[in-house]
Amino acid sequence: MHDLPRTEIPGRLPLVLASGSPRRAQLLTAAGYEFTIDPASDDAECGMCSRETAPQLVARYAFRKAQSVVGRYSDAMILAADTVASCNAQILGKPVDERHAAEMLRTLSGREHDVYTGVCLWSAKNSACVVDVVRTQLQMSELSEQTIADYLETLLWEGKAGGFGFQDGNDWIRIVGDGSESNVVGLPMERLKEMLENFDSLAEIIDTSGSVLPTSQR
Repeated sequence: MHDLPRTEIPGRLPLVLASGSPRRAQLLTAAGYEFTIDPASDDAECGMCSRETAPQLVARYAFRKAQSVVGRYSDAMILAADTVASCNAQILGKPVDERHAAEMLRTLSGREHDVYTGVCLWSAKNSACVVDVVRTQLQMSELSEQTIADYLETLLWEGKAGGFGFQDGNDWIRIVGDGSESNVVGLPMERLKEMLENFDSLAEIIDTSGSVLPTSQR
C-alpha cells in the first residue's frame, strides 16, 4: 500500500505496537512511523459476551491488549488493535485451522460483510487512553469449492480475520464505497492519524489497575 497518512506522536513519545501482527507493522513502516514491537499477552484476546457485537468486541480486545503492555513503560504511546469480520451478526475472528477457514469462506461467499478494527492509543506517561472502532464494508464474489481449496493451499488465510486477506491480491473481494483498505488489513491508518492528532481532546484518564473502557466505548 502506498501514500499512507502519517503524523507526529503526541509529546514525541516513543511509539510501541502492542501486536505481533506483521501486517500492522508493515502498515506503520510503510507510513514512515518509527516504533518498537511489544506484543500483548495471549489472554488479552479471550472471552466473548453472548450479546457482544463485533464493534464492542474489537474495542474491548484493543483496550485489553494495550492494557497488558502499558505497565511496562513510563513514557511511551501504546498502540493496540483488533480486527474481526462480521456477516449476518456472526463474528468471524481468526480461523483455528484450515477446516475452520473453509467454513468462514463459505459463509462469506457471495455476500456483503463488514470488517471492524478496534484501535486503542494509551499514553503511559499520563494514563490517557482513547479507543475507536472503524468499519469497512466488503463484497465477496461467489466462491467455488475449487477456488476455496486453491486459496487454502496458499496458507495465506492463517492468522487473518474471516479466513482471508484483502491484501493477498484476490479478485473475488472488493471494498464497497470509500471504506478504508488499511482497516481491512488490520489497522485503519487514516483514523489512526486523526486519533493521534486529536489525542489530547479525545483521551480519557484511565486507572491502569482497572478494566473499564473509556466512556465513549462502553
